[in-house]
Amino acid sequence: MPSSFHKNTGTTELLRKVRKVEIRTKALSKQIFAGEYHSAFKGRGMAFSEVREYNWGDDVRSMDWNVTARLREPFIKVFEEERELTVVLLVDVSRSSLFGTGAMSKREMLTEIAAVLAYSAISNNDKVGALFFSSKVEKFIPPQKGRSHLLHIIREMIELQPSSEGTDISQALRFLSNAIKKRCTAFLLSDMIDASNDASPRYEDALKVASLRHDLSVIRVHDPREKSLVPMGLVHVRDLESGRDSWINTDSRRVRQSYADWFSSLEAGTLGLLNKYRIDSIDIATDQDYIKALMALFSRR
Repeated sequence: MPSSFHKNTGTTELLRKVRKVEIRTKALSKQIFAGEYHSAFKGRGMAFSEVREYNWGDDVRSMDWNVTARLREPFIKVFEEERELTVVLLVDVSRSSLFGTGAMSKREMLTEIAAVLAYSAISNNDKVGALFFSSKVEKFIPPQKGRSHLLHIIREMIELQPSSEGTDISQALRFLSNAIKKRCTAFLLSDMIDASNDASPRYEDALKVASLRHDLSVIRVHDPREKSLVPMGLVHVRDLESGRDSWINTDSRRVRQSYADWFSSLEAGTLGLLNKYRIDSIDIATDQDYIKALMALFSRR
């Protein structure tokens, strides 16, 4: 079969997937999130709008003394909220995101959530950019506006395959801090599995810096089967990131308890850091309704 046929078939399938994500997430963002997003994520402050004549009751601290002296009539400066934001999505595309035991893998849910956030931003006339990472920054799409730009981001979320093994959240956060100089609204979308052998997070310093420079929120997605092992006898498993194969005796209570303790410590370490630096976050399982979780994130702000 000609290679061009396979290429065209693959392109058609990709466009179908992009369109499917677009239709679903666009409807959700317009019907549900647009208003909440606008209320939750404010602009950078107050920007100068115009000068007008002073009216009784106006705050004299807003007086424009230069114009007043020139025209010999009292004039004040009028300010309005500088609403336009720059939104950056930091999306985990490491191989561990491919794991899934239900209808959706972690990667598929991360893609939908990121697309909903992007549409919500676009509907508020905000710029949107995306940073895809594994153990390195795989690709960075600078913030822009417009539907074609948005579809470019969705296409990359669906198609991009990591060229590097492992996960390094610090790399993504440092890149954000260096690439985006002005304060932005950033969403870190990941399973947050990036820890040392004792389950302590490896990204504290980068998280601290990024949270001080930007309005950072963390959206963690996990598969419910990741939290504990089910007794199934001797099971062959493969680490999706390192490619290492192992045999695990899931009938062993000690093995199951050891794994559950490790995952619990991982979650506690992640939550502890987010609370320490006052970073808004939500945790969503792949079998849960992420709409309610996002609404809860917006309402808490």
